Amino acid sequence: MDASIFFSISIFLFSAAFLPLPTSSGPITVHSITPNFTASNFKFVDHGGTFLVSLNGSFKATITNSKSPLHLHHYYLSVIHVSSSAVVWSANRDAPMSQSSLLSLTTHGLRITNDSTSATTNQLLWSTPNFTSRVSSLQLLETGNLVLLDDQNVTLWQSFDYPTDTIVPGQRLRVGKTLVSSKSPDDMSSGDYRLTVTDEDVVLQWKKTTTYWKLSSDARDLKDSNAGVSFVELNGTGLFVFGGNGTRAVFDIMLGASVGFRNMKLGDGGRLSISRFVRNNTSVEEFTAPSQHCQVPLVCGKLGLCSGATNSVPYNCACPPGFDSKVHPAGADCVPANASLSLTTPCKTNNGSTTLQLNSSLSYIQLGNDTNYFANDFMDPLKKNVTLSVCQDLCSQNCSCLAIFHEASSGSCYLIENELGSLTRSSPGTQNGRVGYIKTLVVASSSAVISSNENRLSFPIAGFVLIPLSGLVLIIAAVLLTTLWLRRYKKTFGPSKIARLERWDSSSSSESEDISIPGLPVRFDYEELEAATENFKTQIGSGGFGTVYKGTLADKTVVAVKKMTSLGVQGKKEFFTEVSIIANIHHVNLVSLKGFCVQGSKRFLVFEFMNKGSLDRVLFGNGGPVLEWGERYEIALGTARGLAYLHNGCNHKIIHCDVKPENILLHGNSQVKISDFGLSKLLNPEQSGFFTTMRGTRGYLAPEWLTNTAITDKVDVYGYGMVLLEIVRGKKNYLTSLSSSERYFPLLALEMHEQKRYLELVDPRLEGRVSSEEVEKLIKIGLCCVQEDPALRPSMAGVVGMLEGAVALAEPRAQSLNFLRYYGKRMSETTETSSSVEVETGNKNELGFWKNNSTSSYISTEELSGPR
Repeated sequence: MDASIFFSISIFLFSAAFLPLPTSSGPITVHSITPNFTASNFKFVDHGGTFLVSLNGSFKATITNSKSPLHLHHYYLSVIHVSSSAVVWSANRDAPMSQSSLLSLTTHGLRITNDSTSATTNQLLWSTPNFTSRVSSLQLLETGNLVLLDDQNVTLWQSFDYPTDTIVPGQRLRVGKTLVSSKSPDDMSSGDYRLTVTDEDVVLQWKKTTTYWKLSSDARDLKDSNAGVSFVELNGTGLFVFGGNGTRAVFDIMLGASVGFRNMKLGDGGRLSISRFVRNNTSVEEFTAPSQHCQVPLVCGKLGLCSGATNSVPYNCACPPGFDSKVHPAGADCVPANASLSLTTPCKTNNGSTTLQLNSSLSYIQLGNDTNYFANDFMDPLKKNVTLSVCQDLCSQNCSCLAIFHEASSGSCYLIENELGSLTRSSPGTQNGRVGYIKTLVVASSSAVISSNENRLSFPIAGFVLIPLSGLVLIIAAVLLTTLWLRRYKKTFGPSKIARLERWDSSSSSESEDISIPGLPVRFDYEELEAATENFKTQIGSGGFGTVYKGTLADKTVVAVKKMTSLGVQGKKEFFTEVSIIANIHHVNLVSLKGFCVQGSKRFLVFEFMNKGSLDRVLFGNGGPVLEWGERYEIALGTARGLAYLHNGCNHKIIHCDVKPENILLHGNSQVKISDFGLSKLLNPEQSGFFTTMRGTRGYLAPEWLTNTAITDKVDVYGYGMVLLEIVRGKKNYLTSLSSSERYFPLLALEMHEQKRYLELVDPRLEGRVSSEEVEKLIKIGLCCVQEDPALRPSMAGVVGMLEGAVALAEPRAQSLNFLRYYGKRMSETTETSSSVEVETGNKNELGFWKNNSTSSYISTEELSGPR
């Protein structure tokens, strides 16, 4: 053989030995896959990540990315309509995969885990819930529905029940379900817009709270009946909203017979559209909402003024008079043109502490008479029959308020809170005299900023050279005294109101009512409340601080009026200050304070009315409808969210100290709100000695109340855990006596947890309408919350995360729950006869449990009742 040929062959064989082996892509499966199957984009790269197609090939299940350079490495399990390339469902939109992350189908369901070669091996990104039956197959139907079936062909899970931003024909969007937009065309994670089906309507919302479109208000909608809404469905002739048993439409939008694939999608820009795809991958937009571009919240950016179409342009953007932007009409934000003004931000803080600007004040920029706000037609006024100055004052006292609209003819006052969207230009004759005002901050160039977490003030060094020693001493003393005074009072009152407080405090008249404190809600006259309650005729509740009556104000608003007692000799100033703190705490799961009344020694608080009463009546009541498991779960979640906000979400941290079913109120369609969350602050100085030992209600008191342990927000976590166990059981944990057949339920829950017998803990009235896995979740969270050591209890934010599935479920520690065994034993031996027990100052309490730190786990937390 020629030497050169031999050399060439040798080089080829040597090189080939080090070439990568060719990869083979997995085959695409039609219609159905059985367990022990895995897929990744890399494994099916030859098919673009597609691993399953429907029977006729209309839809495909695939692991693919958005093709955007910014999100090129973000992959999602999706169902895609093949002809139109429309993504109709995604599993892990907020937890993207990598190209080699694995989708696994087992007999337990679907799981997505991250790249097994990464540092965080086997991290779970997404999964289907646990099932009582074993999964037999995964099928992709011709409707686009991805389903898991057991061996009896019973559907265990389906993607139609977990919509993202799209629904297709045959898919039902039921009451309480939502479509959530993507952040952008290239970013599939959850955006700021959502379509929500309520029991009365279908609405579009921005930032979860601001409504900007209702189906019932759309001129293209036809109303067929007054029945309550049950579900929304898209079919071959239009969009239908059905009520009752689904046989009769409440609303409908007729679109005509469909030729081609039709779907309804909430776009990333906030517009809802129904499109029909025909041949050649072209689409026809059949319906959009809102119909006018200017009704979309951020179509022109913050405070951008949107006007109608001209010269075939769908809308135009500009800044209103008094505002300016360098980048319009591209949808950029508008800011005050005056450089000395700046827009306010909701509840502005600096590292969690309020920041005061000494040489600043609030100002309002008036908008034009033809300027409206995109959400005004879907808002209710905060107050009626008030002047413009009163309306502005309401906004000034509310740190979340960013703008107002005032209607001169009716005196209606509308507050724009938390977020500012775009403005719209009204057509002549449609504004109804409603004029807008944007709240701004006037800051002088020499303004000094003092933060509540700072202990120093700037002072020119040259001043020390020029000032004599005696003057320097006086100045230093004055600065120290002023700093201490500002830190104590200005954080709450504000510099503009302190003088009026001083005048009131020095007044010799005990009946003086001229007090002004920022943040105070509406002040009612005693005669108003007397008339509203028909001389306090209908009592609807009572508590340690007073009695609650039902009332109807002059504007027909139904309220709950609480007549305060047990406040001792507390002064008006202290009462008003605490009321102002409570009034400025706003959360969907906290009962809102509408107003107050002070007349002489009388004190009243006016709250929103909750028509279903307290949780204890619904949960423990006899004869009424039983709370279903889904309702119980929503109550547990809503309560947790409210407590988490009190602990971490507001400027003034609030420890409730009395979490119990009586203080959890229900209203309407599954609304859950916590009451009495700030009233512990109203205890007078004479009661302050009791606060560390007698605050709360027996059955919900944390062990630290009986020891020298510091009282923290973990006492609320303990009370919540006890409530959570009661929600599962449907009975009170604490009973004044136990029959021979009854057990102390927290102890029973611990024992059943140790034996994994969770279904035995469920309210028997539910008759098996709940799975063991669901009960296990709530029992574990409840036991974690009632652990003796406060440090082992989760925070309420952590509880919310576990309930929502965003945080891994914690495991309770048996050692920190041993006190339940001792107390359960004592409960079976002791019959309680008194409503409250005075704690001895010696080493033992009434049940004989030692109170030293080494054996604090044996202390009964049930023996005390607070001032309620």
